[in-house]
Amino acid sequence: MPTFSELVEECLRDVREIMPWTLVERMEKNSNLLILDVRESYEYAAMHIEGSVSVPRGILEAACEWGYEDTLPELACGREREIVVVCRSGRRSVLAAHSMQRLGFQSVVSLRTGLRGWNDYEEPLVHADGSVVGTDDADIFFLSRVRAEQMPPKDRG
Repeated sequence: MPTFSELVEECLRDVREIMPWTLVERMEKNSNLLILDVRESYEYAAMHIEGSVSVPRGILEAACEWGYEDTLPELACGREREIVVVCRSGRRSVLAAHSMQRLGFQSVVSLRTGLRGWNDYEEPLVHADGSVVGTDDADIFFLSRVRAEQMPPKDRG
């Protein structure tokens, strides 16, 4: 049975990734580019790329199809649209981009390094109210908060 990391690596065989500076270029060249943020709603509200669309990973497939409560028309009719999927670190976005490719999306990529890398590249993030998030505040938000009980047991025997 694969681990989460192995599953991401497996999906990377089919998913193309771009770096933050490439996303900046794509945003300048394609006004129809869709930035799809697949983090949870509270993460998106805390900070996101201005103009991005929030669809949490858990409802993504339904959001991509007509006829569901979660349907997002921009996605349901956007199978030829250029889409960049983003998340915190670039792992959930790989899984999301892979699912979207399986659903027939032709020009979908994942942001390598996620919003952490976007922030490291000193690109702007905004709060839900549109105010700019400071780089240092974003750094704190993106820190890992893995608790001791979330680590693997020391004795596996």
